[in-house]
Amino acid sequence: MSDRFAKLDRLLGLIQALAETTDGLTLDEMADHLAMGRRTAERLRDLIAMHFDLDFKPDGRRKRFLIRDSLKRHYVRPAPAELAALQAEIEGHRAGGNEPRAVLLAGLLSKIKGAFDDHEKRRIDPDLDALARIQRNLVAAGPIVRIAPETMTIVQSAILAGCCIEFHYRRETSNDPQWRRVIPYGLVHGPVTYLLGKIPGDGREPVYYRLDRIVDPKLSDKLGCVPDDWDIDDWLARSFGVWREDELQDIVLRVHPAAAERAQNWRFHRSQQTEALADGGLRISFSAGGMRELADHLFSWGGDLVVESPPILIETLRTRIEAAQKMVAPTVKE
Repeated sequence: MSDRFAKLDRLLGLIQALAETTDGLTLDEMADHLAMGRRTAERLRDLIAMHFDLDFKPDGRRKRFLIRDSLKRHYVRPAPAELAALQAEIEGHRAGGNEPRAVLLAGLLSKIKGAFDDHEKRRIDPDLDALARIQRNLVAAGPIVRIAPETMTIVQSAILAGCCIEFHYRRETSNDPQWRRVIPYGLVHGPVTYLLGKIPGDGREPVYYRLDRIVDPKLSDKLGCVPDDWDIDDWLARSFGVWREDELQDIVLRVHPAAAERAQNWRFHRSQQTEALADGGLRISFSAGGMRELADHLFSWGGDLVVESPPILIETLRTRIEAAQKMVAPTVKE
């Protein structure tokens, strides 16, 4: 065994000895175990303390060190940064109005923290409080939604039970909720949470239903399961955002050289292809639906790119530009 691996072998052996002892090991006993000097034992003790909860017991003027709990627990115990990230997700969903999602994640966080013993809580709480206090998820401009907690529960129950879900749905353009029975194909989370549902026996693809517009949901007596060969990721990749046309459009964007570096670090679509042009610009192409959402996004690139195709996207941009002009009051000449 090489000297390098011999040192690693001694370190692992010391970790095992500290985890198996009930009385603890003094520095001298650690040095004996390592067959090395006390200074080396001190350095390895400090190294072990960086990765494990190294505790000690007083023994007169000496300290006896030990690793409490099994070694497995140290590798599966969450770090303060991980818990703080979960806490930020909870606060973000609450600020955005998605209380059912926040409740689920808050329950998970509570269970994780509930599994800690008093020693672990004392160790982790200060760091968790410090990190959670300075982290927030950005709540962007968008629709204000209020989802009834029972709606999320019933949708998830239907998915697990393999049955349809029945509800009344309020469309944005109508005050009269319409009855629906759909097979739950999935949930899509974002600023708004959608149920992806397909009407049984209907040849059309699944469609989105906003959870905040679902009224009186209940489990149906009619069975309804997602086909085994259906992939939600493939389905989502066929649109730019939420909405989509029946036919996919081949999108081609030409980015001017001045904006090429920005575009290199930008994701227009998960399936995009990028081609470097001779003038230093880029050509970006992908297939997707949802021309209005794509057109609205492209306004943030005004002057930095040109839409080469398809014609329907160019026409959608012209229509959106005309609509935007009506938002600006005409200049009054004195």
